[in-house]
Amino acid sequence: MRPSGRDLSTLRDVSIDTGVTKHAEGSCLIRMGETHVLCTASVEDRTPPFLRNTGLGWVTAEYGMLPRATTTRNRREAAQGKQTGRTVEIQRLIGRSLRAGIDRSALGERQITVDCDVLQADGGTRCAAITGGWVALRLAVNKLLEAGVIASDPMIDSVAAISCGIYAGQPVLDLDYAEDSAAGVDGNFVLTGAGRLIEVQMSAEGATFSREQMKELLDLAYAGVDALTDAQKAAVT
Repeated sequence: MRPSGRDLSTLRDVSIDTGVTKHAEGSCLIRMGETHVLCTASVEDRTPPFLRNTGLGWVTAEYGMLPRATTTRNRREAAQGKQTGRTVEIQRLIGRSLRAGIDRSALGERQITVDCDVLQADGGTRCAAITGGWVALRLAVNKLLEAGVIASDPMIDSVAAISCGIYAGQPVLDLDYAEDSAAGVDGNFVLTGAGRLIEVQMSAEGATFSREQMKELLDLAYAGVDALTDAQKAAVT
């Protein structure tokens, strides 16, 4: 029995509310159970120096967690003078994932920064950030298209992510914190809407796992991303 009472293959309740901030070109608040992440996409008419005069655009991401996103208050990273290794790793993952779903030549020489701020954390924050980050990115690109700034849609496919793991000896979908903190195996799967793999992060936290178990987790991930893709499409239409 899962702590939440969910079936092994059941996602937490998912909602995506768009247009939640006034100034960003694209924004949404994604809720996956008790994990809530605010995602905003900001468009700039510039690119990093290494892309100047290449005709290519860039999508990057920043990730942060509010001090009381968790059960105890964490110091703001700005107050500490540097980001933690975890934060840097997660925001690089988000950026890599979102770039996999966009044609950078069609975007042109401009940069879109997707900011993902965790308001409340209960496991799976990086997966929620990627899933919500794509919605914010889609909305920002829609504005560029509507304004005639770009001629063709650079969005190749949707991008979403979900966690899967082995908890109490059983493969489960969409781990919350109670499961994540006690899982024998923990993984994050990033896929396109068409089912193409972008990235898989897997680790044996308490016990090794078999090839067959890996396949079970992958099958769960595909089903989970299918459901998230439907939620993304509903949010942007």
